Amino acid sequence: MLRQIYTLRVAIINKLKITRFQKDVLIAASRIPNGKTKTYKEIAKEIGRPGAWRAVGSALHKNPLPIIIPCHRVVASDGLGGYSLGLQLKKLLLALKL
Repeated sequence: MLRQIYTLRVAIINKLKITRFQKDVLIAASRIPNGKTKTYKEIAKEIGRPGAWRAVGSALHKNPLPIIIPCHRVVASDGLGGYSLGLQLKKLLLALKL
């Protein structure tokens, strides 16, 4: 079931009219399991752009489907970071392990 959800997310991401970098970031965020987090730096390294952690944050902020593509699972090295739908919701989603 989880594999099917991931496959559906990737299919949706590939249909979006966004840059290749943004797609790579969103696909990487989609791989993060429920209840887990990764940092912006970890995502940057994962997509082969280790110095682009700020650009990762920018790409996640532009995520057009923030509940479907779970960008709330990406956090700053020293805290929560940001979330386009607000930090209150990010905290709630993380607490619910969604």
